[in-house]
Amino acid sequence: MSSERVAADEGYQRGLGSRQVQMIAIGGAIGVGLFMGAGANIAKAGPSILLMYALAGVIIFFIMRALGELLMHRPVSGSFAEYARDFFGPFFGYVTGWTYWLLWIAVCMSELTAAAIYIHFWFPAVPQWCSALFFLVVLFGANLISVKVFGEVEFWFSMVKVTAIIGMIVIGLGVVTLGFSQAGDGASFTNLWAHRGFFPTGIGSSLMTLQGVMFAYIAVELVGITAGESKDPKTTLPKAINTLPWRIIVFYVGALTVILSVVRWTEFSAGTSPFVKGFEVIGIPLGASIVNFVVLTAALSSCNSGIYSTGRMLRALAANGEAPGFFARLNSRKSPATGISFSAVVMSLGVVINYLIPDQAFEYVTSVSTVCAIWTWLTILGCHIRYRRAVRLGTLPASSFPAPGGSVFSWVAVAFLLFVLVLTAMDPVARVSLYIGGIWAVLLVAGWLCWARASRAAKALAPEQPAAQELPADTV
Repeated sequence: MSSERVAADEGYQRGLGSRQVQMIAIGGAIGVGLFMGAGANIAKAGPSILLMYALAGVIIFFIMRALGELLMHRPVSGSFAEYARDFFGPFFGYVTGWTYWLLWIAVCMSELTAAAIYIHFWFPAVPQWCSALFFLVVLFGANLISVKVFGEVEFWFSMVKVTAIIGMIVIGLGVVTLGFSQAGDGASFTNLWAHRGFFPTGIGSSLMTLQGVMFAYIAVELVGITAGESKDPKTTLPKAINTLPWRIIVFYVGALTVILSVVRWTEFSAGTSPFVKGFEVIGIPLGASIVNFVVLTAALSSCNSGIYSTGRMLRALAANGEAPGFFARLNSRKSPATGISFSAVVMSLGVVINYLIPDQAFEYVTSVSTVCAIWTWLTILGCHIRYRRAVRLGTLPASSFPAPGGSVFSWVAVAFLLFVLVLTAMDPVARVSLYIGGIWAVLLVAGWLCWARASRAAKALAPEQPAAQELPADTV
C-alpha cells in the first residue's frame, strides 16, 4: 500500500446536475434484468411474478431510504464502503468496497457480451468479440473524459429505456381496452388470472423467483456513488430516492401487468424478452428491431454505470490504504483514470470467458452479481441501524432525510435479504454463486492479512526513518 492517502472525495468535480442524477436513478431501476430476465421469471411464477416484483420493490425502497438518511448525514463518494468503515470498522469497509467492485466487474462482463449478441442480430458477420471490445473502449473513453460526459451518456441511455417502457405501456393499454392490433380478443386483463389462477405454479415456485427478481434491481443503489460528484446532493439525492416507488410501480409492475394482459403467461420462456414477445403479438412493424435496440441500450447503460462506479470505489479504497495508492490518482479532468483503466482491463476478460463458455458464463456471472448486491444492501442496512442507534444516544446528529419507521424497516429488509439467500442455497443453479462467494471471502481475508502484515512491517521500520514532519516540504 502507498503511504500517500487522500480524502475519498478530494479532487472530484461536482459535475452531475439534477437532471442527470434523476435519470441515473431512474436508469438504475431499469436494466437487462427487466428486459430479458423477466421472461424466465414469468415462466416459473406466472402472473404472481407481479407480486414478487412489488414485494422486492418495497424492500428496495426501505434500503434506499436507509441509504438516503446516511447520505444526508455524510454525502461521500464510495458511500457504502465509507459507512461500513465508520460503523463496523476498516475490515468491513475494505470487504464492502472490493465486493461492490466485483459486483460491477461481473455485471459489466455479462452486459458487454449481451451487447455483442444484440449487435449480432443486425450484423451477423461481425465477430462477437469485436463488438464487445468496441463498446468497452467507447464507454471506457467516455468515463475517462469527465464525469459530465458520463452523466450525459447515462442520461440519454436512460431516456431511451424510459421512453420504450412508457411506449409499451401506452400501446398495450390501447390494445387491451380498444382491441386493435393482431392480438385481437386474446388481449384482456383476465389473462392475469384466467389460466390456472394468479399462482398457477404454486406460492413456493413464486418465491423461488425472488433471486432473479432481486437481480433486476441491481444498480438502484448507484445513486449513492454519485454523492461525491453531485452539484447539490442535499437536494438532488432525496428527490431521486423519493421517486423510486413510482418508478417501480410504472416500470416493473405496470409494464409487466400490461404485457401479461396482452400475452398469456404460458407463452413465455427463459431467454424470451417480455417486451419482444409483446411487440410480436401486437404486430408492430420492426418491433423486434426496436426492442433489440432498447435492450442494447440497457446493456450499454449498465456497463457505463459499472465502469463509473468501479473507478470511484477503487479510489475510495486507496484513500483508506486498502488498495494500491496509485488508484487514488485523478487525471487532469478529475476522473479516477487509473482505477477506471484497471477495471476496464479486468472487464475485458469477460469477452474471453463468454467466448469460451457462452452458455454457462452469463448465468454464473449474474448470480455472482446478485450475491454481491445482497452483501452491499445488507451493509447499507446494518450501517443505518448503527447510525439510528448513535442518533438515539446523542453521539451523532440526526439526518435531514430520516427513513420512515426508523430502523424497524431496515430490520425487515435484513430478514428479507437473508431469506433470499436461503432460497439461493435451495436452487441448484444459483447455489454456485454461494460457492464463488465463499472463494471470494477467502481471497478477501487473505488479502487483508497480507496487507496487515505489510503495515506492521512498515511500522516496525518506521523508527529507522526520519519522521515525516522533519522532511523538507518538497520531498513529502
